[in-house]
Amino acid sequence: MGISVDALEQPLTGVRVLVVDDLEQNRKLLHAVLEPRGFVVRSESSGDAALAALAQTEVDVVLLDVLMPGLDGYETCARIKSDPRTALLPVVMVTASGAQQRVRALEVGADDFITKPFDAAELLARVRSLARVKRLYDVVLEQSRALERWNAELESRVAAQVEDLQRLGRLRRFLSPQIAGLIVESGDESFLESHRRDITTVFTDLRGFTAFAETAEPEETMSVLREYHAALGELVFAYEGTLEHFAGDGLMVFFNDPPPCPDAPRRAVLMALEMRDRVDTLTDAWRRRGYDLGFGVGIAQGYATLGRVGFEGRWDYAAIGTVTNVAARLCASAAARQVLVSPRVLAGLDERFETRSLGLRELRGIARPLEVHEVVGVSGVDNAGHVVDAGDVDGVVGRRPDDTASPSRDRERARGIGTVEQEATP
Repeated sequence: MGISVDALEQPLTGVRVLVVDDLEQNRKLLHAVLEPRGFVVRSESSGDAALAALAQTEVDVVLLDVLMPGLDGYETCARIKSDPRTALLPVVMVTASGAQQRVRALEVGADDFITKPFDAAELLARVRSLARVKRLYDVVLEQSRALERWNAELESRVAAQVEDLQRLGRLRRFLSPQIAGLIVESGDESFLESHRRDITTVFTDLRGFTAFAETAEPEETMSVLREYHAALGELVFAYEGTLEHFAGDGLMVFFNDPPPCPDAPRRAVLMALEMRDRVDTLTDAWRRRGYDLGFGVGIAQGYATLGRVGFEGRWDYAAIGTVTNVAARLCASAAARQVLVSPRVLAGLDERFETRSLGLRELRGIARPLEVHEVVGVSGVDNAGHVVDAGDVDGVVGRRPDDTASPSRDRERARGIGTVEQEATP
């Protein structure tokens, strides 16, 4: 940051001069010379009074008599120069003496000299010259302070942005980018504290993956997982689900936390159906490479306790409750391409979803049998049989021609049956 041309060319006005002399006639004379030329003059009769005035008032130049009773001009100048606040304040010593006094004045820090009796033109020239230097110093000082303020503000902004990026990175581990961005923007992370909420949980994995991983080369296994995670991860974010975790071929996603989702069952099922379509494409390619893998999904709805778990440096966002176990057991019970749902999830779907009841099933780790339903698809398809618009309930996968089950009858049975999910509901 340089000194502007305007600062160099600006005319001197309102220059503040402090006159220090014990003789009143000398003070009046300096007032008479300076004030008509636009200088603002204040006078003091002693060195102590001058120091007190400088502690209270800003001045641009000091005209200081050498010989004064009490605190003389030399000591007064030395004290002015020793104070960091006034160390660069120009001091002109007014003296009737010769070279010896001038040398001593230089030793205590004086900037210039005026010899008595003084020439008015010389006095004005010297005062203006030193005042101009003082003004330039003031400009540099103010620019330096402004630079310090800007640097401090910049450091603060950078620190805040780094913190936001770190928070965004943490949140994007389990939230879609758009939801994570909104939370960072609002600054509200209270949802990370332990709380209870009704959620819809989706659990997916690959049929036959364990056997495949035992016989395949590690590079082949990693290639399959990369393709699988890429295909499903994009849909998790597209449907604004919360990714709880993925481990190997297992993927767990839930809806209605942290962001509220009034249509959580519908959204979860639509996501699962589109995932099934995407994995169908992958399994075709895998089959050509000799991999026998299928895709299964389990979806359950119920209350869970949610919040941040882990330790400093490694936090995750987890859901704990029976609902997550039910979803995992439904997934384990699903055959390839099956999307199995619990009665509460079924009750949250509308008439366009095609379902069929699979009856009561014993699920490992679940105390009582659960009425299980398969979601076959939803009415309306494109030519390829895929979801037309993933964000719209009209975007759908079609009914199987040979499917004669009644969706409405399935939903009525779902609403009437007692299940583990209902027990988990407060």
